[in-house]
Amino acid sequence: MAGYLEKPFSRVKGKSGSMLWFRVLTVRCRLVRPTRTPYIAAMTCASTPLAFAKMHGAGNDFVIIDSRLRAAGVMTAARARAIGDRHRGVGFDQLAEMRGAETEDLALDFWNADGTQAGACGNATRCVAARVMDERGLDRLSIRTARGVLQAERQGALIWVNMGLPVLDWATIPLARDCDVDHLPLPGDPAAVGMGNPHCIHFVADAETAPVAARGAEVEHDPLFPQATNVEFVSRLAPDHLRLRVWERGTGITLACGSGACATAVAAHRRGLTGRRVRIEADGGLLEVDWRADGVWLTGPVAHVFEGTLSAEFLAGAT
Repeated sequence: MAGYLEKPFSRVKGKSGSMLWFRVLTVRCRLVRPTRTPYIAAMTCASTPLAFAKMHGAGNDFVIIDSRLRAAGVMTAARARAIGDRHRGVGFDQLAEMRGAETEDLALDFWNADGTQAGACGNATRCVAARVMDERGLDRLSIRTARGVLQAERQGALIWVNMGLPVLDWATIPLARDCDVDHLPLPGDPAAVGMGNPHCIHFVADAETAPVAARGAEVEHDPLFPQATNVEFVSRLAPDHLRLRVWERGTGITLACGSGACATAVAAHRRGLTGRRVRIEADGGLLEVDWRADGVWLTGPVAHVFEGTLSAEFLAGAT
């Protein structure tokens, strides 16, 4: 809007016969070429409602925010905590924010329910890949994450994501000191594997009875893990079939964990318990992992639950 022209006072006769005085403001507008950046950047303010999608992969549930056309991401630690509150917000295991990328199809940032950022999230990556593939009519995507550039492919009804090569160097996982990553100096003889985030994998006789809540919370913040860790409890059902239960860093018990499934498959193979391709039964469903020469590939079910909008009032209180 370029401005307005103000006309002198005018008068009209009201219903009762009295004269009503008013001032007429004539708005003078000019058409301008629409630009994305100013409008989209304005959408990041707390006074603007924010659209989201809710999805899950084998019960591992996510809020998806699409910021691909925004000048910058909209997520903060406080906002992630507020949205992640299952009583006062939406609730999620992780939040994934889609952003634009210069050379890849998109970029992804991941947030935990406690407001910390996650370097990787396999099931959220699969959910977002399925969404974008359907949107754009593609069967392959490249996705930039803190973990690196990940490749996603549609194979029949399944979305596979290459989660990259496992990290087996103690300093890069990271651990606080040099030790055997296949046999950590912790109770239960767990193993450590990095998949863009740290994992501590316990092999137990029966994952169903493992003390996931008590032991998971304890190991998450063990001094051996300077960045804290995800904690897995695994039992072997067959040479190609594992039972997995998970305590996720920054979230707690979840029904599944994609990067945790990948780390578990790597650790199980290195212990001689399985081959390189394995089915992993999590609390929320069945995942499949294939450790190939180019990385650890992950697949499993994906579900779209609903679309929603976070109100301006809610966002204003979450800054």
